[in-house]
Amino acid sequence: MLGPVLLAASRSDRMRRLVAAAPVTRPVVDRFVAGDELAPALDSVRALTDSGREVTLDHLGEDVTDKATATATRDAYLRLLDALGTEGLAGKAEVSVKLSAFGQALSSGGHDIALENVRQVAEAATAAGTTVTLDMEDHTTVDSTLAILDELRQDHPGTGAVVQSYLFRTEDDCRRLATPGSRVRLVKGAYKEPASVAHQDKREVDKAYVRCLGILMAGAGYPMIGSHDPRMIAIGQHLAREHGRQAGDYEFQMLFGIRVAEQRRLAEAGERMRIYVPYGADWYGYFMRRLAERPANLAFFLRSFVPGA
Repeated sequence: MLGPVLLAASRSDRMRRLVAAAPVTRPVVDRFVAGDELAPALDSVRALTDSGREVTLDHLGEDVTDKATATATRDAYLRLLDALGTEGLAGKAEVSVKLSAFGQALSSGGHDIALENVRQVAEAATAAGTTVTLDMEDHTTVDSTLAILDELRQDHPGTGAVVQSYLFRTEDDCRRLATPGSRVRLVKGAYKEPASVAHQDKREVDKAYVRCLGILMAGAGYPMIGSHDPRMIAIGQHLAREHGRQAGDYEFQMLFGIRVAEQRRLAEAGERMRIYVPYGADWYGYFMRRLAERPANLAFFLRSFVPGA
């Protein structure tokens, strides 16, 4: 029951102010967010890659409502990619982008503005020797995001996409995307969606996840299994063997600060393990969705309000 409440709170300016002002918030945020600035994020990249894990970096920000902020987001990614190249980290670190942060939702020409901004980021990623993955947001953005993916892949075929198993349409999207060279991250979904477009029952979301994963594993693309669920990890490994995939023909992805021991275990077992590392001052919406996704995350946050807990 708390999930929908927290998802609604993720878009509340009043709740943003209350949570940001709480003295205990910052130490908890630091568990899930690798700092407000680029330098500490790069420190996290080095530590993760030194441990055998790989990284996808997300400069936090979304729901941009003006062109200047969208341009600033683009520039932040250009600085990030320049740093990855300069520091020799591009071989083990890519970037993830939310197109809403690039202007996708702007009332006038949002799609084209986002495409032009992210195209420059894709060009910089290719020059640095790495790739871009387009994060998926709420269901109203899916068609625009996949259209931008198609545009980018013409010149940057390594561009990846995210699909969400709770949407009814996602099995068909997986079939279309499971083509040679296509990189697809499968997640369950973290936005509040209406029953007209998405499964509401967790068991149905899980079943859809397995069906989608089967489509991706059977296809000619590169599946990226975005899950902390032990069952989905085991099923992913089973499907990989069933379809003759070797380690490196697919990968697992987990969020920074979540199930760290399992991240290390998979990497040490020879699996390709990539960590989604968010950074930036605009952490609130991301943080609240992490709390909504798993009761353990919420319990961790609430315990921090209790002295000595």
